[in-house]
Amino acid sequence: MKTTAKSSIFYSEFQAFIAPLQDENQTLKQEVQEWKDKYHSLLEQLRLAKQQRFDRSSEAHIGQGELQFDEAESVETAELPQEENTVTVTYTRNKPVRRPLPEHLPREVIEHDIPEEDKLCVCGCMKQRIGEEVTEQLEYIPARLSVIAHVRPKYACNRCDETVSIAPMPSLFLPKSMATPSLVAHAIVSKYEDHLPLYRQEQIWARLGVEMPRNTVCGWIMAAFEVCLPMRAALLDYLIASNYLQADETTMQVMDEPNRKNTSTSYMWVYRNHPIDKKVILFDYQQTRKSYCQFWCMSKISSSGLPVRLFNNLHSVFKLNVINNKC
Repeated sequence: MKTTAKSSIFYSEFQAFIAPLQDENQTLKQEVQEWKDKYHSLLEQLRLAKQQRFDRSSEAHIGQGELQFDEAESVETAELPQEENTVTVTYTRNKPVRRPLPEHLPREVIEHDIPEEDKLCVCGCMKQRIGEEVTEQLEYIPARLSVIAHVRPKYACNRCDETVSIAPMPSLFLPKSMATPSLVAHAIVSKYEDHLPLYRQEQIWARLGVEMPRNTVCGWIMAAFEVCLPMRAALLDYLIASNYLQADETTMQVMDEPNRKNTSTSYMWVYRNHPIDKKVILFDYQQTRKSYCQFWCMSKISSSGLPVRLFNNLHSVFKLNVINNKC
């Protein structure tokens, strides 16, 4: 009996000792679980932040799982459906209309007619032509080169040693050059209007089987400029005679210019008259922005008003009859 009583006392003491430990263990387990939940929540928030920062925000997949932080609010919202006003907007889409091809282009007519037996009606009469359907296509004909050979027969007498007779050579656009005006004009338009550098033009000519080095074409363009100087002078006189002129400049860099670095800044000046007049636009290249660069045509103006952009170092511009645009 004494042993049983002692065992009961020991068991009671053990229960009293272990009960707080069990409670503390349960509390620690709950705290650990809470920290795990917070940890996974932070990991999910970090993943979403990275996705929003680096991934495409417009991507959306059907059935993609989402982390429900406001699950209780979403349940309450689902239990209280709200009526939504749906507005349907309808419109009639305009069908695209193909613009007709220009009338000035040459046309090659290809007629597709039905066989003669199909022109006979089942009643025995011949069908009459009541109209036609025309379908036009735009065809591109690649550039075609041709050679113009100037042949000048030579004549001499068999009995005496007189001078050989030959017809004079006609006046050429560029003497001692194989380039015709059309070829030089094409090179100029391709370079300055179509922004096609000379080295690319050289490659295009090579595909056509013609060797045309870029330095040769560059020489043609410079020679054409010399030929066009009288026309440029006439345009300048017409420009100066205008009562309203505009002038402005833009910076540029010229490669391989004599006695200058490739990083040097140059200026391209543009001058134009009033839009209501016969439009004349002249360009003038200058290496600096010194005052004389702007006055190459303004110094000849007597009563014209010239809107220009002025700089602090151009005090002498006020000696002319010009208007400062304040820009």
